[in-house]
Amino acid sequence: MSMPADEPGNPAHAVFERFLRARECREVLGCFAELCGQLGLQGSGLQLYRGLRAALNSWSAKALWSKLDKKAEHKDYDQGTACASTKCLVVGAGPCGLRAAIELALLGARVVLLEKRDSFSRNNVLHLWPFTIHDLRALGAKKFYGRFCTGTLDHISIRQLQLILLKVALLLGVEVHSNVQFKGLVPPVGKAGGQGGWRAVLQPGSSPLSNYEFDVLISAGGGKFVPEGFKRKETRGKLAIGITTNFINRHSRAEVEVAEISGVARIYNQKFFQNLYNKTGIDLENIVYYKDDTHYFVMTAKKQSLIEKGVILQDKADIESLLSPENVNRDALLSYAKEAANFSTNYRLPELEFALNHRALPDVDMFDFTCMTRSENAALVREHNGARLLLGLVGDCLVEPFWPLGTGVARGFLAAFDAAWMVRRWAAGTPPLEVLAERESIYQHLSQTSPDNTNKNISQYSIDPATRYPNINLQAIKPSQVRDLYLVGMVDVDHKRKSDNRLSTAVSGDAYEELLSWCRASTAGYRGVTVTDFTTSWTSGLALCALIHRFRPDLVDLDSVDPQDPIQTHQMMLDTAEQELGIQPVLSSAEMAAMAEPSRLGLITYLSQFYEAFKTSPEAEELSKKPLSPRGTRGAILFLSRLQKNRSLTHKRVQDSAQKDAEAKRSRRDMELDGDALDGAREPPQTARTDAGQPPSHGDSSDACYFCGRRVYILERASAEGRFFHRGCFQCQRCRATLRLGDYAFREEDGHFYCSLHYPNPPGMELPQDEPRALPDGDAAVARPPSNAGRPCVSPKEGAPNPPQPPPAAPQPGAVGDEEDAEDTVDVEEQELLAQPGRDAREEEGPGAEPRGAAEEGEEGRGRRKIILTPLEKLKLSTLNLLTTEAEPEPPPKPARLRLQAAPEALPALWQGQGIWEEDEEMAMEKEALEESDSEEEEEEGTDLGIMAESCLGLGEEEKYPTWKRTLTRRAREAQMKRFCKAQAIQRRLEEIEVTFRELEKQGIKLEKLLRDEDGNPADQKTQWMNQLLYLVQKKNSLMSEESDLMIAVQELKLEEQQWQLDQKLRCYMNMEESLKTPEDCAAEQEILVQLLEVVNKRNVLIHVQEEKRLSELQA
Repeated sequence: MSMPADEPGNPAHAVFERFLRARECREVLGCFAELCGQLGLQGSGLQLYRGLRAALNSWSAKALWSKLDKKAEHKDYDQGTACASTKCLVVGAGPCGLRAAIELALLGARVVLLEKRDSFSRNNVLHLWPFTIHDLRALGAKKFYGRFCTGTLDHISIRQLQLILLKVALLLGVEVHSNVQFKGLVPPVGKAGGQGGWRAVLQPGSSPLSNYEFDVLISAGGGKFVPEGFKRKETRGKLAIGITTNFINRHSRAEVEVAEISGVARIYNQKFFQNLYNKTGIDLENIVYYKDDTHYFVMTAKKQSLIEKGVILQDKADIESLLSPENVNRDALLSYAKEAANFSTNYRLPELEFALNHRALPDVDMFDFTCMTRSENAALVREHNGARLLLGLVGDCLVEPFWPLGTGVARGFLAAFDAAWMVRRWAAGTPPLEVLAERESIYQHLSQTSPDNTNKNISQYSIDPATRYPNINLQAIKPSQVRDLYLVGMVDVDHKRKSDNRLSTAVSGDAYEELLSWCRASTAGYRGVTVTDFTTSWTSGLALCALIHRFRPDLVDLDSVDPQDPIQTHQMMLDTAEQELGIQPVLSSAEMAAMAEPSRLGLITYLSQFYEAFKTSPEAEELSKKPLSPRGTRGAILFLSRLQKNRSLTHKRVQDSAQKDAEAKRSRRDMELDGDALDGAREPPQTARTDAGQPPSHGDSSDACYFCGRRVYILERASAEGRFFHRGCFQCQRCRATLRLGDYAFREEDGHFYCSLHYPNPPGMELPQDEPRALPDGDAAVARPPSNAGRPCVSPKEGAPNPPQPPPAAPQPGAVGDEEDAEDTVDVEEQELLAQPGRDAREEEGPGAEPRGAAEEGEEGRGRRKIILTPLEKLKLSTLNLLTTEAEPEPPPKPARLRLQAAPEALPALWQGQGIWEEDEEMAMEKEALEESDSEEEEEEGTDLGIMAESCLGLGEEEKYPTWKRTLTRRAREAQMKRFCKAQAIQRRLEEIEVTFRELEKQGIKLEKLLRDEDGNPADQKTQWMNQLLYLVQKKNSLMSEESDLMIAVQELKLEEQQWQLDQKLRCYMNMEESLKTPEDCAAEQEILVQLLEVVNKRNVLIHVQEEKRLSELQA
């Protein structure tokens, strides 16, 4: 490294360079102490920073001072005097603790930071939001770590992030003490004793910091350490086991060429994980792969898979015991993680070797994230003997992040800024209750923050909340509401949660009588209908007909109702309510017609759904004279019911069509071959169906589970296709995956339910066995392994499982293959979704609809109508993205100078001026902020030899693919990450709902048993129990509506994924020279276009449904 001309041998510069390049915590602290000794500098705070700046003037030092000076000049810091008289103690040197310490130092406070370790050993990689990238660049991150954000995705290892922030904190005068552990607080004993401030209990007790008095404590010690006085609340989902693993990254050409995986989730890409399971026995919910200092993989594994693979030795109910070291086979865990990593990257990472953790063991960890905790409040004030202490939380001890969402470091930084703003207000003399109220008002926003709902002008972010949160109300919580957060004296904090008395208060009214009165009023005036109870008044079916007719007269023809056939009448009304109103049956038609006393609870539960959907007075309905639609809360259930009906019809049509095709093919073979030789080999389709076994009994009782045969109580009862069962029993017949409304397939022939992937092909159906085209060298896919017909879960279309891979860094020129197996055929999941757009869309869209009579015309006659599109139309269609505005294209990233040399004219003129590349103002602001920080870094980019080597390895790709292709690839991966994060948020909420369902079921079963008990319980007591049961039913109905909303979002994600996959396939054909395309290529390209149109149509239908639901909720 060159020295300044005027100081050719300044030894301090050499020490400073070693400090910049230090890669271990101890080395950083040692180099900084040596540097200060070399320069004769003492003290802390900004005074120390100014001394360093004056003494060091090498070009690298000047570049760093320039950035830090620009940061310190912000008005929020008041030239480093805003908190000049404030003493702070920060506990924990994680990224969030260090970031908070930096902000406090810039405010001028004296900051002491404690860390119980003396090394940074966490290799795990964090996803960075755009504002965190800009923030770290503004702190000079690339001066310390030249490879910062040079990958295809924006991320950094925890260890490297800690090193960057530690160096910045030291330069700004933060006093960092390692190997010191915080154990508690020592209140002041009084001014007279000379002990006028709050102190800390430390280990070791001999630490000189034991006498350090402070008036602000910021805890960043992790989720397991929360200072006394803070209450925690927990959200619990189903058992969730995560696995993280790190492999050594040698930065070789082969490693550089392997594409990262921004996230793949089972909820919308079931086929990938089924192939993984078929080949390896590994069963995952999701997987992510990042490249940084290491090859980092994180995945969520299913418990049964871990047991079957020998990772978990014994199944135990207690999670802590289940994952205890004594119950885990470490070698099997290493093998499990390595195989999953190999499969997900198509075995293209050479010689995977585990990186080592701080214990010199392979860096593989298995952890439980079933329960997620967060603090009920972000700050509090303690006062003792006249001395006040402000306590604040940041990082995991404030909100424990859900790792698949990649929100940990981003929300952690936001919380650090919020805490610094709180300290600034505290130092300015703002009354304590006002400080706390404002902090809690800000804290309300933290858990909902995302790159989409924070301010897009990230270059303007500061500790001022108004620069980050749009339209924030800092007075949302009043000072009077936070009095309990001001603790005076030695207060004994009660950590026990208050008992949940919501049930007793919610059912204080007489819900039973209210429901009966509503039913009586809603059916008044109908001939032959008199509602006096919930038994005999409903047996004929006329009362139910009247109830539906009152709100939806278009659905019921009262003149056609036969009062002599109550079972048929009830069945007709049950079907109508389910398919047109989204109201699920609770009893069978036979039970409703008989209406014995035991069925009374089921009828009350069923009618309560009508009450929730149409609880408007009949008088108001007479004024409107307009048929009502169910409220928005049931709109999602209604849509999913219709979707399921369409899907069932589609399956039936596909089966019939495929059966006719198979018979036509057999007829042609019979004419060509000796019929006698085939007589014994071929069986009629009906015979082949017998192997499936007889369907389970479909009885008339709703009390017995269709699957397990055990008793089904009302609160645990679910129904589909006229069958009643426990929610937990509703599983795919093949893979045992949990099924939900709107996302299952039912086969009448065998009476079984299936997931979309495993819906069986009709007997005798013959599928084409085309050989896959050879994939070009360097493609992201690998050759398909030999077929293995013995695997039970492989669709005949797929042949043997092939490891699918997220798209390569850029499409290969002339590539006609794809990473998915069964490229030339549509898989079962795609077939069943693509074949059934909304009914209106099917009739209006000629290109997307298959001719009704095409199946009878033989194989050639079944083709869809050919669509001829111009090249421009093809390009526009291939870039469709209707979900979010964030998917607007942006320039490619600038990890190295080589990217800046791409010619602007590489963007085809065909795409210019077509509106495809228009960006909204907010996106432009965010992009400009990142580009500005990019341009400031250009002079030193590429100086690190490792970066230069990787850049050179990527040179061939830069020359091979024009800028617009790399841009589209980049944007596709960003969209993939957003899709993954959304999927994981949905999955987590579905699991939380499932846990809540189980809790409601336990309470409901107890109440139902009490109500069914024939003992002479007082009538008042039974009425109270009935009201409580109705309250639980109401809670269940609300959860079902939320679950249906989430399932619509799942359908949207699946369509997004399908559109993305079809887009990748279409690009492969579009990249081919027209002269080189075979007739088969042209036909395949046209078919993909048709499928793409159908997917777009269905996405439009979903958007329309969601908008209708939103409007109905606004009107409610």
